Amino acid sequence: MTGPHPSVAAVRHAVRTCLADCLAEVHRPPIAVAYSGGADSTALLAATCFEWPGEVVAFVADQHWHDGSTAVAQAAAARACSLGAAAEVLDAPSDRDEAAARGVRYAALDAAAVRHGCGVVLLGHTRDDQAETVLLGLARGSGARSLAGMAARRGIYRRPLLGISRATTREACTASGLEVYDDPANLDPRFARTRVRNAALPALAEALGRDITVNLARSAELLRDDADLLDGLAAEAAPAVTGADGSLDADGLAALPPALRRRVLRGWAPGSNAAQVAALDALVVSWRGQGPVALPGGTRASRVSGRIGRVPCPDERNDFA
Repeated sequence: MTGPHPSVAAVRHAVRTCLADCLAEVHRPPIAVAYSGGADSTALLAATCFEWPGEVVAFVADQHWHDGSTAVAQAAAARACSLGAAAEVLDAPSDRDEAAARGVRYAALDAAAVRHGCGVVLLGHTRDDQAETVLLGLARGSGARSLAGMAARRGIYRRPLLGISRATTREACTASGLEVYDDPANLDPRFARTRVRNAALPALAEALGRDITVNLARSAELLRDDADLLDGLAAEAAPAVTGADGSLDADGLAALPPALRRRVLRGWAPGSNAAQVAALDALVVSWRGQGPVALPGGTRASRVSGRIGRVPCPDERNDFA
């Protein structure tokens, strides 16, 4: 008697390893899979249903990006049920801004996980997705945290397939006779990730070798270890330079190594981009009386009497009392 196709076995092994801690629990909680109907999430869902039979729910996000999106989502939900999962279509309308759409999608997944009592939501990102993320971060001039790519685990979310190639997930679907949906958005050149996937990475592979995707993903793994360490050190340093009113001591910040100082500033102003963090850093180490720095959330940061503090943007006062 022969076993499963090697690609099917590889995906199942990845899922089994990812859920090893859950398998040890006496009461097995339901496991959720974010399901789009594409090859990656289909291979993931099939493997999860095999490893976790009868306790899997597929969340299908309908973001209303085209007229037929609801029908596509409903068809995906039906395929999920045929694989042995329960399924729910999540209404998550958004425009085609990649970051905004991602935020809406995760908010819908968060709420669905609570409704179904799922402590784990599996995502179908592969090694190729990781390589694309690293390349995008490099092109945008991001720091080590962005170049570290996607975490294998963060909160309730887990990515079992970060060590599996996109070709393997598609091969697993083909070997199992599973129907997949190829989203036309994956060919839309308006999206930066699509351009990286279909143009930049193939060009790099031709110029530098076909293992470029593996190497980029490996770089992300190494950088994540470094970024985790620095983030931890920054979290330890932050209380010593933060006042009771939430303002920061400029001299205390200036004494920190640059890598820690910028992380403290980024944590103090969540959602800030690289330019905003650089402007905040200038308030600390290159202070020449410059004006306030606009921050996410409708606030701005100013330096007054040796401290960095925030005020609402409409407030024109030059203090943060």
